[in-house]
Amino acid sequence: MRVLVVEDEQLLADTIAEGLRRFSMAVDVCYDGDAALERVGVHDYDVVVLDRDLPLVHGDDVCRAVVDAGLATRVLMLTASGEIDDRVAGLGLGADDYLTKPFAFAELVARVQALARRSRPPLKPVLQRAGVVLDLPRHQASRDGRFLPLSPKEYAVLEVLMRAEGTVVSAEELLEKAWDEHADPFTNAVRVAVMTLRRKLGQPQVIETVPGAGYRFGP
Repeated sequence: MRVLVVEDEQLLADTIAEGLRRFSMAVDVCYDGDAALERVGVHDYDVVVLDRDLPLVHGDDVCRAVVDAGLATRVLMLTASGEIDDRVAGLGLGADDYLTKPFAFAELVARVQALARRSRPPLKPVLQRAGVVLDLPRHQASRDGRFLPLSPKEYAVLEVLMRAEGTVVSAEELLEKAWDEHADPFTNAVRVAVMTLRRKLGQPQVIETVPGAGYRFGP
């Protein structure tokens, strides 16, 4: 899952991002509406966590731009105002959900996960293939009933591969979906993550390397 956090309070934005990364989400951060418009024009986000009162370009205008572009991206709007009229106005702009500050972080995570499941096509909350079970709401992975102690990045890679349902996923696509925008495209991070993931999954191997193309989860 790839998420964009747009919040002009930098400490809050960075705190939200760091927390979401613990749930194996690839998270980009920006602090104004102009930068947000640039990011959504470049990257394919599942969810945008969007502060409403932003500098340069107002959060309402960012939300309108996402909706008008016909993107599958879901918008969770944040605001300091909890008045009903404000919530109604935010939802009327096309936001998919609305959360007032201050908020419980557990609720924010649950809402982001729920919005991602409503993307087009809908994302399944539990993935199962070749004896591997990925329970997204609980953020747990197992194989043949054995718990898998995966790092956040290993978990994210496994999710991308399982969602591909047997088709090949390139290293570039894994970088796009499981790492944030600061990932070096020439790094060996994907190869290392796949290697450690294979070790933890155990035998028989279920992640196949397709020479010159990428990786495939099977059988």
